[in-house]
Amino acid sequence: MAILEVSSLKKSFGKTEVLKGISLSLEEGQVMSIIGSSGSGKTTLLRCINFLETADSGKITVDGDMIFDGENYKALKSKEKREKQLKIGLVFQQFNLFPQYNVLDNVILAVKLQAKERPDYKQNKKQINKQIEEKALKLLEDMGLSDKIHNYPCELSGGQQQRVSIARAMALEPKILFFDEPTSALD
Repeated sequence: MAILEVSSLKKSFGKTEVLKGISLSLEEGQVMSIIGSSGSGKTTLLRCINFLETADSGKITVDGDMIFDGENYKALKSKEKREKQLKIGLVFQQFNLFPQYNVLDNVILAVKLQAKERPDYKQNKKQINKQIEEKALKLLEDMGLSDKIHNYPCELSGGQQQRVSIARAMALEPKILFFDEPTSALD
């Protein structure tokens, strides 16, 4: 079974039709590259699948769960939208790190916000936060950034910022991980 299925996805901005009925299928463990000229809709496709943009029509299924059906779509409540977004991680083209947070805090922020919605969070706050931090430290170690956890984004190279962004996306344990312009800061 496909981990991701996109069927007839369409998106326009005003009179400009950007996505013209895109369909694709991705199996678990498969890697796919989307190649095209600047302005051809690659980022828009990723943003629609991740709910950062709302497609005009089409269907998106992740791991057997229909997360978008343009024919029956109603504006999602924030919590529903967040739950659907968590299935798909995105490493942004410009990394979008928070400049006021150090590396470690950039990685754990979203995970901590997610944890606060757990029914057992208040009872087990210290233990949960410790687990989140340990996991983030392991991800940063895997990315070769153990010595940068207290640095701020402005103190990092582009490649280091990109690796922090990857660790941040992976910390949420998404089923699918998208990279927008993955070679932009390759080092």
